[in-house]
Parts: sequence; structure tokens; C-alpha cells
Amino acid sequence: MKQITIISGKGGTGKTTFTASFAALAHNHVIADCDVDAPDLHLLLDPRLRSKQEFRGSKEAVIDGVKCTDCRICEEECRFGAMDDHMIDPILCDGCGVCAYVCPVDAITLEDKVSGYVLISETKYGPMAHARLNIAEEVSGKLVTLVRNNARKIAEDDARELILIDGPPGIGCPVIASLSGVDTALIVTEPTMSGLHDLERILGLTRHFGIASLVCINKHDINEENTNRIVEFCRRNDVNVVGKISYDPVVTKAMVAGKPIVEFSDGEVSREIREMWDNIEGRCGL
Repeated sequence: MKQITIISGKGGTGKTTFTASFAALAHNHVIADCDVDAPDLHLLLDPRLRSKQEFRGSKEAVIDGVKCTDCRICEEECRFGAMDDHMIDPILCDGCGVCAYVCPVDAITLEDKVSGYVLISETKYGPMAHARLNIAEEVSGKLVTLVRNNARKIAEDDARELILIDGPPGIGCPVIASLSGVDTALIVTEPTMSGLHDLERILGLTRHFGIASLVCINKHDINEENTNRIVEFCRRNDVNVVGKISYDPVVTKAMVAGKPIVEFSDGEVSREIREMWDNIEGRCGL
């Protein structure tokens, strides 16, 4: 089984657009939406829920009213202002545990809380592993790993040959969790100076973990000078640019329609994405 993670140095570069199109073009695969902080792949793939599992990834403070002596030390020490008159605001509480540490009578404990849900769904393009966080909850590498484990189990059980992973943006813990053990990382960038800077950072991360990297330049025609800078940077660093995708408002129209662009339009952008996927298949041995 091969695993490909689509990543970028920041959000909004087109990762999900490309992942949805790859899902429509690939065969015998599993889809994993690991951008769990802002999951939107489901908007393009219209999944039908198969299973739902609680995810307990954070803690919250709980006060035992019988033990509490109303000393209010916890209120004084809580830097988030979550403690007020024997009550804990679950939105403000960060689960840091200071209140439990300073309580002289052990009236406060930290308990696991439901932070979100790990989901398995069916789409017309194949099975999909994804997740949904509750309001005000933060993303974690642990949740990304659970999504990836579900995708791997489906792939093993159904003898599927590929896992397509829509990764989170940036270079933090969730990105590392989405990259661990994959065969190839497709880095999506844009022809801006910040895009080049983000590409350098994310490429440093993939190289640190020994992951083969490919690059796609989205909206390459909005600034050909910066596109050439990125191409030259990739050439110097022995990184293959497998696709240069043109800017076209039809991509937004496809999003509004809730469809992958390759199914919504037969225009230039769809042709470029198909060619890019052919390049990726060839380089990944699919």
C-alpha cells in the first residue's frame, strides 16, 4: 500500500481541491481528511456516515462541591479566568491542571472530555476516514493519527493499494502526524514570496523525516516571475515540480457546486490536474 499526503506551508493553497480531484481520478484507494482543525473535504465528496467514535483528547477540571472549602485559591491562580463561584466555564478552561495542583483539599480533579468524533464514511470515490472537533477544541496529532489508523485498517481489510491524505497546513505536530511513514508528500505552493518561504520550511520538514517530496505550483500564471523562482529553487534542491495549475474562477464554481473540479469541468485546469495526477502515479509507482 502506498500513502500520499498533500500538504502546504499555509492554508488556502488548494490542498483539498487537489485531494478531491485525485480521489475522483485514483483507483482502489482510501481517502483520509487529516486537516481535522478545518475539515472540508466532505463538502466536495458528499460522504455517507458509516461509523462514529468519540475522541477524548483533552481534559477539563471538575469541582467536588462536598470537599470544596471555598478558599478560592483556584480562582486566584487560574490564568484563564475559568473559575468563578465554585463553577468552571468549560469554554474558558484549558485543562492545564493548575487548579487541581493548588487546591489544598483535593476538591478538583481533571477528567477526560469528549473533544470531537472520529468518523468513517462512504463516498462515490471510495471509503473515507475523517473527524470532527467540537466547538473551541484544538487539533492534535493524536486525532490525526486516529484518522490515519482508520484509513490504514480500511485499506488493509479491503486490500486497497493507496491512501490519499489531505494534510493540515503548516509544520506543526498535526502535520508531522500526517506525514509519519508516508511514501510521498505533495507540497502545494503559490507563486508568492511567502509561498516560496513556506515551501522552504515544509521541504525542510519532509527532508528531516526522509520523505520523498513533489511540488505543485497552484495559480502559477498570476506571477510568472515568482513561479520561475520556485521552479529554480526546486531544481537546485532536486525536487520535481509535477504540476503547474492555472488560475480559473471555475474552481470556485466547482466548490460551490460541491464537486471535484475534474468532474465539474473539462477545461484547462481539469486537464492540468489530470496530467499532474498522471505524473504522480508514474513517480510513485501506482
